This record gives sequence, structure tokens and C-alpha cells, in this order.
Amino acid sequence: MLSIHKPLALIIIIFFTYCNSPSKTYLKKYLPRSSFKGVWVTNVGSDALKSEANIKDLVNNCKKYQINHLFVVVWNKGLTQYPSDVLKKYIGIKQEQIFSHFDPLEFLIEVAHRQGIKVHAWFEFGFSFAYNDPKSLWIEKYPDWLGRDSEGKILKKNNFMWWNALHPGPQKFLIELIEEVVTKYDIDGIQGDDRLPAMPSEGGYDPYTLSLFQNEFNNSPPTNHKEENWINWRSNQLSEFGKRVYQKVKSINPKTLVSWAPSIYPWSKQEYLQSWPDWITGGYADFIVPQFYRYQLDDYSIIIDQLETQLNAKERKKVYAGVLAALGGGYRINDTLLVEMVNYHRSKGIEGEVFFYYEIFNR
Repeated sequence: MLSIHKPLALIIIIFFTYCNSPSKTYLKKYLPRSSFKGVWVTNVGSDALKSEANIKDLVNNCKKYQINHLFVVVWNKGLTQYPSDVLKKYIGIKQEQIFSHFDPLEFLIEVAHRQGIKVHAWFEFGFSFAYNDPKSLWIEKYPDWLGRDSEGKILKKNNFMWWNALHPGPQKFLIELIEEVVTKYDIDGIQGDDRLPAMPSEGGYDPYTLSLFQNEFNNSPPTNHKEENWINWRSNQLSEFGKRVYQKVKSINPKTLVSWAPSIYPWSKQEYLQSWPDWITGGYADFIVPQFYRYQLDDYSIIIDQLETQLNAKERKKVYAGVLAALGGGYRINDTLLVEMVNYHRSKGIEGEVFFYYEIFNR
């Protein structure tokens, strides 16, 4: 066996140990740095919020990868993950049962802020109140809130059940939830996504909306739910709701950021009535994180390039990239591809990103 001088051997051992240690993973080494790098933190497909110990691990892991913004779920499956007086007032339940032993939002804010990481309350379910649950308590208590399709059936898309997002009832409820979080917590921002402000374009055929449309146009809406004027009328009303949310938050605390994470445009408008370029031009978005969710770099680059036709250079400065990195079903993006995607949108002037979701960094 070849003899190696002991000091030299020790140096070699230390070198290879350092290079192969978990702290020197590919993403830690090659993922571009950013002044804005976030992750979505969910209560589905993740245990990150289930205990104080898990939350500490979450924050420590994010710090290692230079994550400086956490978008944490606060409204999902028709329940809040934090203890909510508003929720209790509406349905008699204060908090999702699995979190009832503590307040994950309060604890996360405390731990994250100590590490210089900002926390945004993510109202994930928006105007959806249940996932494939015909026995939902919300249906029993507020049947007049339900969205309806052209056949009069409860509005449902991809198994998500929806309220009528134009109805004042669910609008008032969501604004009260948002007001509660902004008032009660030292939160850095709030965020709606592809369900807030949103509604499947198949909706709008409930008695409230039919009456509203009839009074304005002295006519019934078209049965084709994608007729252009019908799409525009409903999407404009949802944009107005987004503006109300923005103004409400700023009236409580002007420093609290208001962001949205819609689907890509114009698909977002055709499918979910989200005309989000209007939210930027209208001045009621501090930033937008479109869900640029693609599995291949070529497909990703196409939708990034489309931004140049949708927004001017100044408006694009308010856009960060929503990047699909993991799914609960087992999908985990290749590290090299993830770095390539970030490098691509950086080359196009997008200076920040938010990854869906935290579990890509839980290693």
C-alpha cells in the first residue's frame, strides 16, 4: 500500500469529509443567491408545522439555503391552522385539530424573525372551502354562499368545492380572517394564490350572481362560461375584491406586504377569472409570484418569455418566479434542473423566486 505522510493524509481526509458533508449539497453550492428567496410551507405532505421542534428544524434548514421568506399556510381545508376567533364565530371551530396544542403561526414568526427570515400568511384555500367533502359544515351553515355551475350543481373543479367568490358572505369572512391575522400577529405579509381572489370560470350561475347580472344588463348571462364579456365581468369583480383586500391590509399596517400567487396568464383568467396583470397595473399588489410550474426547462423558458408581452419592464420588477420543486406524491425536481430554472429567469430579469414547497430543502 502506498505510504502517505500523516499530516498530508489528515488534510486529505478533512477535505473529502468537508466536500461530502450534508452541508455542502449541490443546491447549497450552486443555487443562485437572491435578496428574495422563499418557500411555501404547507400542512399537506409535510410535518413541518406539527410541533415546535419541527418548526425550529424548518427555520434552520431554510437558513442553510439562504431562504429569507416563508409563505406559511393559515387557511386550508375550510379551517385555520392558527387559533381563530373569526373561524369559531362562523362555524364553532377554533382551529384545525392537529394543531390545537399550540399556535404554529405565532411560534414560527418568533423563531423565523430571530433568524432574520420574514413570514407571510398564505391563505391557500381562498374561496374554496372543502376538498371533495359533500358533508362539509360550511355547506350546512351557509348554503347561500355556494357557487353553482350552469347546471345548478355545486361549483367543483379538480375535486375542490367552491363558494361563489362574488357573494358578500364569503368575501366578508375572508377579509375578517385576513384582518385578524394582520392585527393579531407580527406578520410581514399576506398572500392569496390561485384561489384568492379567484373562482372557476364555470361558476357564476348561482341565484345571487344571476340577479346581479340581470339587474346590470337586463339579461341573463350566457350559458357558455367562457364567453369573453362574461369572463371579463366576473374577473373585474374579483379584481375589485383583491383591491379591497389590499386596502384593508394597508389601513391596518402600511408595512405589511400584500402578494398574490396566481396561475400563469392568460390561462389564469380563462380558468379562474384571475386577470393578475391588472392587479400590478392597478397598484394593489406589492409583488406577484405566478405559478410557473413546469417539469422541463424548455417549457419553463417559454412561459417566462411570455412575461415580456404581458408586462413592461417596470411592472416585471414586481414579479418573482413560482417554481415547482416538489409534490406530496413523491415528485422531487432534479437539483441541476432547479438551478437551471433559477438561472434562466434571472437571465430574464426576475430577481427572486418562491419554491413549492419546503420539503425540497428538508434534507
